[in-house]
Amino acid sequence: MFNGKNFLITGGTGSFGKMFIQMLLEKYTPAKVIVYSRDELKQFEMQQVFNGSCMRYFIGDVRDEARLKMAMYEVDYVIHAAALKQVPAAEYNPMECIKTNVTGAQNVISAAIECGVKKVIALSTDKAANPVNLYGATKLCSDKLFTAANNLVGDRPTRFAVVRYGNVIGSRGSVVPFFKKLVADGAKALPITDARMTRFWLKLEEAVEFVFKNFQRMQGGEVFIPKIPSMRIMDLAKAIAPHLPTEIIGIRPGEKLHEVMCPADLYYDTLEFEDHFVIGSATHFAGDYTVDALGETGRPVPDGFEYNSGTNPHFLTVEELREMNP
Repeated sequence: MFNGKNFLITGGTGSFGKMFIQMLLEKYTPAKVIVYSRDELKQFEMQQVFNGSCMRYFIGDVRDEARLKMAMYEVDYVIHAAALKQVPAAEYNPMECIKTNVTGAQNVISAAIECGVKKVIALSTDKAANPVNLYGATKLCSDKLFTAANNLVGDRPTRFAVVRYGNVIGSRGSVVPFFKKLVADGAKALPITDARMTRFWLKLEEAVEFVFKNFQRMQGGEVFIPKIPSMRIMDLAKAIAPHLPTEIIGIRPGEKLHEVMCPADLYYDTLEFEDHFVIGSATHFAGDYTVDALGETGRPVPDGFEYNSGTNPHFLTVEELREMNP
C-alpha cells in the first residue's frame, strides 16, 4: 500500500514526524517523503539524519494555503501533525493557536482536496475530548473539520480521518524529559501538580504504527483511539527518581486530573474493536463503521461508556514505567 507512494508530513520535524519517517523508511520504499514545517534549523538538522533520495524538505506554514497546495502536488498520503500544543502558551496567545490549529487544519483540507490526495490522517489529542483549555478546544474543532471534510469531496478520491491518543513517552515538552532534567540538575524534589493525576501513556513507535494501520482501516470520517495503558503521576515520579521526594505545587490552569479519549456523551457513536475504539462521524458519511476496510468488526459500547485515564482497567506499574523510560 505504501511502496512507491508520496507522503507529506506537516510539522514533520517534531517527535512524531521523525519517528514516522524512520519507521516508514525501515518498513517500506516510498517514492517521495516531504517534510513540511516552519523551522529551517530543525530541517537542516533532520537532513543530516534523513538524507535519502526520496526526502524533500519544504519550508512552509500550515497557515499558508497556497504553499500547502504547492507542497501536496502528486502526494498520496498526508499526515497532519503540525500544531501549537503547549497549553499555557495557547491560553496566553489564543488567536495564534486558533490560526495554526483551526485555520491551518482547514488549509490542509482544502489543499488535499484540490491536489487529489488519497488519504489524510490528522493527529489529535486526548485534550480534544471534553476540552477545558484552548488547545483542546482548537483540536476538537480541528477534529470536526477533518471528519466533516469527507462531505466536501463529492466524487473525488480524498478521504479524511483522525487519530487521537494520549501522552507520548519522551516527546518534546512532556513530563519525562522535564523530570529527567531536574534529576540531572540536582533537584531536591520533583514538582507534582496533583498526586491523584493520571494520564494515558504510549510509546512513540506505537503511535506511529497505529497511524500506519489506520491508513489501511479508514473509510473516512472516523476518529481512531488506541487501547493503551494509563499511568499515575506518583508512580512515574517513583520510576524516574525513587530517591527524591515529591512536592505538590497545585494544578495548572487548563489541566485535568484525568484525561478522556472517548467521551460519555458520544457513546452512541462509539464502537469497540479488539485493540481500539472508533468514534464515527456525526454526519454518517460512510454510513456504517461497524466493519472497517480491513474487515475488522466492532461492536457498540455500553450506554454512557467513557474511556477515561482514571478508570482505565490497565495501569502501568512502577517497574513497567521504569522499563519504558530507561
